[in-house]
Order: sequence, then C-alpha cells, then structure tokens
Amino acid sequence: MKIINVKVVANARKEEVQEFNGGLKVYVKAPAVEGKANQALIEVLANYFNVKKSKIEIVKGEKSKVKKVIVK
Repeated sequence: MKIINVKVVANARKEEVQEFNGGLKVYVKAPAVEGKANQALIEVLANYFNVKKSKIEIVKGEKSKVKKVIVK
C-alpha cells in the first residue's frame, strides 16, 4: 500500500502522468465538475500502476487540485 501526493490538472488535452516534487502530476481530460475529474484520475492511475480501479482510493482532497491517494 502506497500513499501518494497527486496534483490533478483537469480539462487537459491528453491524459498523462508525470513525476512531480516527489509525487505525481496527473493530467485528465474530464472537467472538475460533479466528481468527473476524480473518476478520470482513478482510471488514469489504475492504468499507470496496472491495478484495478477499486485499488485506488482518494483519501484527502476530494474537492482540491492536490490530493492524497492510496494505491492498495
């Protein structure tokens, strides 16, 4: 189980993950409306870490650009 600091950039042109200040910077195409960016974040991180979406959990920062995410 890892706890990772993640900065999310919503409304990006492409979805990608970059290393950033000891954490990750994740670009998602989805807008930051009604949790769509959070869902997209979970999908992108699941692909990045090669785990199921159910193994990714946002534990802090649901409504913030900076989040703490657990990868189980």
